[in-house]
Amino acid sequence: MILKELAKGRLVTINYYKDGLFRTCKGHIYGLDLRHQTLSLKGENQQICSIRLSGIREIH
Repeated sequence: MILKELAKGRLVTINYYKDGLFRTCKGHIYGLDLRHQTLSLKGENQQICSIRLSGIREIH
């Protein structure tokens, strides 16, 4: 169910923890790697942000 929503290609904001710090990344879903448990977002400035699924706290 969650994967269907992520695949729609809309702009999302993800709040997550990385290296003990709370971070926010905003962009479009670029890729989902279930083997490595990561989600990639392509930000507004075309920068790719890689996020571990276990660190995600909230998706808007």
